[in-house]
Amino acid sequence: MTQTPLSYKDAGVDIDAGDALVERIKPLARKTMREGVLAGIGGFGALFEVPKRYKEPVLVSGTDGVGTKLKLAFEWNMHDTVGIDLVAMSVNDVLVQGAEPLFFLDYFACGKLDVDTAAAVVGGIARGCELSGCALIGGETAEMPGMYPAGEYDLAGFAVGAVEKSRILTGQGVQPGDVVLGLASHGVHSNGFSLVRKCIERAGASAPATLDGKPFREALMAPTRLYVKNVLAALAAHPVSADGAQGIKALAHITGGGLLENIPRVLPEGMAAALRKGSWPQTELFAWLQATAGIDDHEMNRTFNNGIGMVVVVDAGSAAAVAAGLSAAGETVYTIGTIAPRGDGDAVTVA
Repeated sequence: MTQTPLSYKDAGVDIDAGDALVERIKPLARKTMREGVLAGIGGFGALFEVPKRYKEPVLVSGTDGVGTKLKLAFEWNMHDTVGIDLVAMSVNDVLVQGAEPLFFLDYFACGKLDVDTAAAVVGGIARGCELSGCALIGGETAEMPGMYPAGEYDLAGFAVGAVEKSRILTGQGVQPGDVVLGLASHGVHSNGFSLVRKCIERAGASAPATLDGKPFREALMAPTRLYVKNVLAALAAHPVSADGAQGIKALAHITGGGLLENIPRVLPEGMAAALRKGSWPQTELFAWLQATAGIDDHEMNRTFNNGIGMVVVVDAGSAAAVAAGLSAAGETVYTIGTIAPRGDGDAVTVA
């Protein structure tokens, strides 16, 4: 008996759709090109040369995803900003070491490829790269029938940056009396969405129409803020001095675990951050989440960024100048605390 031939498309993989997506991506990626790119999208591997202005370059890598925020993207058909989240989660982490993000690669996986949806996602990735000064030089689109429900996909991102060996931020110079500055977030960013989704479910029809002047859904889906360019400029203007006593000494990207779990990652042993409650405002968005979830301040500060997306630790003598420079560049800056000896207490207190 003669059987009907089976093609790859019959099995659920559309090579033509994949080719069409690559053609849609290429002009987006071209907008992100920068010094160092030798070969980008289209080859088996992307080539990048570390810029010659680095004398002793150390490469810094980071990888992350977007988490269950994607569930809302699927439900609300809002795909154009999660790509920015994907980039920001990795490049902001690379930045914490004092590094300049150089290039980015993405991984997009789905059960059935929808070219328009994928192009919207990658458009956000390209925009995030453009805003953070790194090149989108490669990635992978995987169409895997049966692995994902219809209309859903997953994302992963990979960033590589560089920093002069002598300028790596280790936080080892942090000492009592140093000032803790907080840079405002754009909202929830890309952590805590399992709880966010429970809050949306609990609120149902009683959810507010707007939060902080934005439609409800836009407020929750606001992409992670990219701190790269403004913080790199601040690091260049206020480097750690040779004796480690002055300048920007540490950075902390406030992601999963919130303020309470992330700040200790950049503090030396024996140091603690004493944050002042009320030193930064709670937005309508976070007030709604706290009220709807019925959780206390401690839980808010270890689940969400709670309004602070990046922390900058700087010596007291430079704090005002650092804050002024970041404010002039467009950041909203709050002086949220100081560094103190830890003793037997917690690494971060909010009182």
